[in-house]
Amino acid sequence: MTELTKLTLAEARDKLREGDVSSVELTQAFLKAIDDADALNAFVHKTPEIALERAKAADARIAEGDAPDMCGLPIGIKDLFCTKGVASQAASGILEGFKPEYESTVSQQLQDAGAVMLGKLNMDEFAMGSSNETSVYGNAVNPWRRGNDEAALTPGGSSGGSASAVAADLCLAATGTDTGGSIRQPAAFTGITGIKPTYGRCSRWGVVAFASSLDQAGPMTKDVRDAAIMLETMCGYDAKDSTSVELAVPNFEAMLTGDIRGKKIGIPNEYRIDGMPAEIEKLWADGIEMLKAAGAEIVDISLPHTKYALPAYYVIAPAEASSNLARYDGVRYGHRATLAAGDGITEMYEKTRAEGFGHEVQRRVMVGTYVLSAGFYDAYYNRARRVRTLIKQDFENVFAQGVDAILTPATPSAAFGLGEMSDADPIQMYLNDVFTVTVNLAGLPGVAVPTGLNAQGLPLGLQLIGRPWEEGDLLNTAYALEQAAGFVAKPGKWW
Repeated sequence: MTELTKLTLAEARDKLREGDVSSVELTQAFLKAIDDADALNAFVHKTPEIALERAKAADARIAEGDAPDMCGLPIGIKDLFCTKGVASQAASGILEGFKPEYESTVSQQLQDAGAVMLGKLNMDEFAMGSSNETSVYGNAVNPWRRGNDEAALTPGGSSGGSASAVAADLCLAATGTDTGGSIRQPAAFTGITGIKPTYGRCSRWGVVAFASSLDQAGPMTKDVRDAAIMLETMCGYDAKDSTSVELAVPNFEAMLTGDIRGKKIGIPNEYRIDGMPAEIEKLWADGIEMLKAAGAEIVDISLPHTKYALPAYYVIAPAEASSNLARYDGVRYGHRATLAAGDGITEMYEKTRAEGFGHEVQRRVMVGTYVLSAGFYDAYYNRARRVRTLIKQDFENVFAQGVDAILTPATPSAAFGLGEMSDADPIQMYLNDVFTVTVNLAGLPGVAVPTGLNAQGLPLGLQLIGRPWEEGDLLNTAYALEQAAGFVAKPGKWW
């Protein structure tokens, strides 16, 4: 049974079509693996009954000979996606008991394609965090360890539960969301692949909002081929989402040739930050050599406004969050505080939000409210928006010069220990997003690919940034990098 959980999406798909295994057998293997892995705290709402029901339906569909690629494949769904009749809390106490009467567009598309939902996955509260330490469910834990050290490590955030589950073979793949790196950073920390598609490529409808102009759903998978397979199902125009773009969805898997001869890969000078660990420098240099050996042309490029990306992001994202989270007031759904005699509606709002939101969410709501307030709107929010435009123009200028993709580190370090950053300035934690936030600010596609291990045996990843709407070309470059790197390491099972 354990061998079944080690399959990739592509391998499992082919075995299902060949009749070597049934979706029910596959699903049962994963349900057992999930039950045996409570120490990772990756799955926070298990749905075995739904999973087996969908697996049986998938087997029938496959037997009829007309099943999409995702049919019968067991996956996990991040708790940010609304799932009909299943708890959808965004890892927050304020949404305790909330079970939607509707399905998010992305999870509906996966369901329609026959994918099997195993349950809901842990995450940072309202997707605010880089370490999965702000969840009402408690920390998700990285299945990797530093050598023989038993200290628990972060799987990254906010899609930490998704990353942990895929890396530990608790599901074939998982959905994630990326607002400032929340797919790519945890993918790099856990040795898996994660792609954030172009903004507007996947519907945001039914995904609990953090920062509406930055949020984007994407797949987290064991390799690049799996990312291509799952992304195709997740993409598509949605009339319910005003930011969804009506654009044909190509067969991403068919575009994986591994041939990148003549492709121009840009190396941005501004990503060579002070204090970058030597092992990240070496990883990046090795990645450059791998792409060069595969026939790509390597060119130095400049993205001059990169240094302003983090400050701009941490003005825009909290501003949008403070607006989006205003709806959680204890009136219609979720948590409502117990009121004292004489308390009115104002006291109910104040007590409910104070009890329901965690400290990081409260911090960001306060920052967002401040930068949107009279007297500070132009000084902070509008200035950040202008900087965002300049960052986007930097990328446009580079792509106009013929650059096909940009190679950077995915993270400034390997996974750190849970609790190790608890006494640090919040800005130190925010620096985890230093290589990833520009991609969200510019609305571009970005993919993290595992390419090596550090001295302590922890995975490290590189990031490729692509042209807008050209996920297929980006995935093919990622595929070439994956083939050259030959990363096959897996965490040793301790849980």
